[in-house]
Amino acid sequence: MTQDQLLIVLILLATMVMFIWGRWRHDMVAGGALLACVLTGLIDAEAAFLGFAHPAVVTVACVLVLSRGLQISGAVDVLTRHVLPKQAGPVLSIAALTGLGAFLSGFMNNVGAMALLMPVAMQLSGRLNLTPGQVLMPLAFGTILGGMTTLIGTPPNLIVSGFRNESIGSGFEMFDFAFVGMAVALLCVLFIALPGWRLVPARKQPGAEGFDTGAYFTEVRVLEGSKVAGMHIREADAALGETEAQITGMIRNNVRINAPLSGRYIKAGDILIIEADVEALTGVIGALGLALEEAESPDDDADKETGKGDDESASKSAKPQGKDEEPAEAEAPIEEPGSNGEGVILMELVVRTESALQGRSASDMKLRTRYGLNLLALSREGSRSRARLRTMKIKAGDLLLMQGSEEALSEFAADHGCIPLAERELHLPERGKALAATLIMLASVAAAAFALLPTAIAFAAGVLASMAVRTVPLRSVYDAIDWPVIILLGALMPVASVMESTGTATLVAELLMEHVAQGSTLVALGLILTLTMLISSVVNNAATAAAMCPIALGTAATLGVQADAFLMAVAIGASCAFLTPVGHQNNTLILGPGGFRFGDYWRLGLPVSILVVVISIPLLWVVWPP
Repeated sequence: MTQDQLLIVLILLATMVMFIWGRWRHDMVAGGALLACVLTGLIDAEAAFLGFAHPAVVTVACVLVLSRGLQISGAVDVLTRHVLPKQAGPVLSIAALTGLGAFLSGFMNNVGAMALLMPVAMQLSGRLNLTPGQVLMPLAFGTILGGMTTLIGTPPNLIVSGFRNESIGSGFEMFDFAFVGMAVALLCVLFIALPGWRLVPARKQPGAEGFDTGAYFTEVRVLEGSKVAGMHIREADAALGETEAQITGMIRNNVRINAPLSGRYIKAGDILIIEADVEALTGVIGALGLALEEAESPDDDADKETGKGDDESASKSAKPQGKDEEPAEAEAPIEEPGSNGEGVILMELVVRTESALQGRSASDMKLRTRYGLNLLALSREGSRSRARLRTMKIKAGDLLLMQGSEEALSEFAADHGCIPLAERELHLPERGKALAATLIMLASVAAAAFALLPTAIAFAAGVLASMAVRTVPLRSVYDAIDWPVIILLGALMPVASVMESTGTATLVAELLMEHVAQGSTLVALGLILTLTMLISSVVNNAATAAAMCPIALGTAATLGVQADAFLMAVAIGASCAFLTPVGHQNNTLILGPGGFRFGDYWRLGLPVSILVVVISIPLLWVVWPP
């Protein structure tokens, strides 16, 4: 072993230890590894940051922006409303939800898909009389599985394709991963939906019954061509019955009518006062051709000056019913919009892995004085403190119960990388923008799939189109990018290349072949897949892929066979982190809401992991013969 080989091995071992320890964020560790390689002379200073120009890094950033467009335009909400069964039992409901999560993850960031469907899963668990975790874990695993089916489904696939391009001059195509990934995802989703979800520990979310915030009173305008225009009130109520919403009042010609008679006709231009929770409200507006009645207020004007008015107007229109509010007994003129102050509400927030809250406490952030918020409780790995935990350091996956105004809580969640659960940001479908966001994503995928444009260029063009038609607000473009992941990828790409340039990857591969696989190609393939899965359970999946690709290429070179099967094994293994809550961001997201403990994941994760290996090895051997 040469001096350079010894140096890169020591740096990589130290990097792995730091990843597993988790004391520092993964992008910091990756940056440290890159600087260590520069300082030891393994990487030229001029080439240190070339990894940030790698097509895989650019593509990941662009896919995150396009995913944000699908999310905020309401395109996914429309799909959810039409795909998920409303009255089915646990097996069919979990199968539909998990399958939808897998499908979405093939074409958008899988963390984004998980964030979109988490509130749906929470609602579904209540309807099925299951604990939240029994629905959340199948959904998390489904979104992870779906990522392995396309080139853009998950960062490891792009990294693997990049290494193939550097090795033989061409990367994998858009749907090359589907030949094996789709079969693995489909069979694993079926296993999860049939017997698998029963293996999830039935742990109740601590204090969940106290987090119900009730229904909203919302004003919606009846548009021309609306399904309810021309209906009687009783007919409209029957149509709303499927969404568990009801009409409680009407405004016509600036006169408010409380409890209108069931025989009263509804006309285009009427304003209906609907009582519904957040999830039902989205379905009501999208399905019946209604629109939120937007009103100008002093707050709106202030927001516009800071560039926030347009996107928050919808959420301001829906306000929770105050506890002491009593309906009027007779018709009365409509009140001026915005004359009532927003009430204080409670909101559950899940702390994401890239959240700025990690390592900080309520006292550190001065929640009450700076944001007007109170932290009332914190749930972590199935335990809950009822005290106001001002000094407890917040971690990824924590479930926070916070109190404050709706506006302040929504802004706090958006700015600090949290996902609202009990009160989530309302993305009402806008047909024009939802259609535009969908078409842009499809066009980008098609351009990459049919080699009309290089993958990075196709998705960069999609981002430009999204900005032009405002499916993603201009100020939200950079917020949509998961910068810690981008830093991680850009920093590790040059580090991984050192393993090849110094011959370290070939050396490690020769040792594995000689002492473990003993020259067997099939055993070597299984070894690469299993080793990647194990590492991915404790190390970020993108970092795992970057570290294992050179070893996979070296193994193929040592055996004198084609490398495609080994690279695909790395892609599958890096995507299948089911054994721990830290292996994938989606596993971390459900830790608090599901009331899980660290050791709960392997009960479903181990059978799914074994199933992945059993299905993948023969398929890899047939589809990508070594």
